[in-house]
Amino acid sequence: MSRVGKKPIPVPSGVKVSLQEGELRVEGPKGKLSLKLHPDMKVSVENNAVKVERPTDQPFHRAMHGTTAALIKNMIKGVTEGFTKVLEVVGLGYKASVKGNTLELSLGFSHPVLYSIPPDVKIEVKENKIYVSGIDKQRVGQVCAQIRAFRRPDVYKGKGIRYEGEVLRLKAGKSAGKGKGGKK
Repeated sequence: MSRVGKKPIPVPSGVKVSLQEGELRVEGPKGKLSLKLHPDMKVSVENNAVKVERPTDQPFHRAMHGTTAALIKNMIKGVTEGFTKVLEVVGLGYKASVKGNTLELSLGFSHPVLYSIPPDVKIEVKENKIYVSGIDKQRVGQVCAQIRAFRRPDVYKGKGIRYEGEVLRLKAGKSAGKGKGGKK
């Protein structure tokens, strides 16, 4: 049995969980989230806990068991605490700023890159760090990935947009290959 899925998921006080027609709704102090459940998974809400059960031991059901439980845990954490990811803008002259409902990035292109901030996500910029926060973990990660895609970290110089704490292995430049059987 899935170790993640077999434990009942505790529901903290102030969070309301309801189950209707194959859809789980979680409402808390930060907002509301809903999840369409797979028809094979049996989810029940009882005694301030959510319990997920699977019908068989087939690999697909085992995978869905753990996934469903993890998604429900993330929903409960999202409506109580929320999720935040931090992106770092690294490079000479590279900068980020929020103007109204738009994230403006200067990334070495001939023009500034403009990103329209979605309504369900909050973005702040402090000292060339972009703080992306919201209640939906998947949505926060997706927005971070879209922003990072504007200028991925360069493997030679290390410039670009990277996640906070991301380790970048820099490659050696052209000088590394001199003297090994080439022209002198």
